[in-house]
Amino acid sequence: MDGAASGSSIDNGAARDIRLLTDPTRLRILGVMRESPEGRALVGRLAIELGLTQPTVSHHVKTLFDAGVLERFPEGRQVWYSIAPGASDRVDELLQTDAASHASDEVLARVASDLADRFAGVFSPETVGRYVRESHDLLVERSRITRYLPSLTSRFAAERLEALAMQQSETGGGPPEVLFVCVQNAGRSQIAAAMLRHLAGDRVRVRSAGSEPASAVKSTIVAALDEIGVPIGGEFPKPLTDEVVRAADIVITMGCGDACPVYPGRRYLDWELDDPAGLPIARVREIRDEIEGRVRGLLGELGVNAG
Repeated sequence: MDGAASGSSIDNGAARDIRLLTDPTRLRILGVMRESPEGRALVGRLAIELGLTQPTVSHHVKTLFDAGVLERFPEGRQVWYSIAPGASDRVDELLQTDAASHASDEVLARVASDLADRFAGVFSPETVGRYVRESHDLLVERSRITRYLPSLTSRFAAERLEALAMQQSETGGGPPEVLFVCVQNAGRSQIAAAMLRHLAGDRVRVRSAGSEPASAVKSTIVAALDEIGVPIGGEFPKPLTDEVVRAADIVITMGCGDACPVYPGRRYLDWELDDPAGLPIARVREIRDEIEGRVRGLLGELGVNAG
């Protein structure tokens, strides 16, 4: 392509330095690039999507570029990176190898042990272990997540246990909890949750889930939020579970019908919004802005000033 450059000879450099790809962070970077609609990415957006600092991403991208694994395409003040054609097959092979279908029993035992320490005095090790196994299976079977499965299992199980602990707690007076639910938990609910976290900070607890979760948040969603300075960090699609619904004060659904169970004492709202999946970025921005308006209205109802 015109304007493309590579750090070294792709045929020689990529083969010689392909061992660099075994670094987990570099595999994550390459995975995001491979899954992006245009097959390329900016360092800043990679940092946001992966929940890493920009200097960290810049270091790894430079290493991959110098090894001939990436190409760079300057456009004005921006520099885009994509996987070099000569390294493409090898990268795909490594990404596929990295995506184990299940975490091992040993890894799940480690996750359960760590969370048992974290929730000591709240839940028994047996309860924590059961939630870890259930969370792992839900991510595999319903979200079809394979990449970073152990760490996402740990986060998902911790969120469910935190929700269960809140539900069982007899003390009140904490910040209100809002749960956003859409079909895939990869578009509308992620925008709403990111927007509410950004505007409310710790004055509102925010969760999101999906009735039929996807395997990853859409890259157009990350890009549309990044444009207005709203971080999404390392969020990922999560299946809807009973304890997060029970822990919520307000449950807001977006196109998922009656998939969300109804419990007394909770306020249920339905926001009719177009699904941004597959839409051009201009339309995604419109949906983002409409969601922002609704989130600001919700904050007003809760008596919370937007940050």
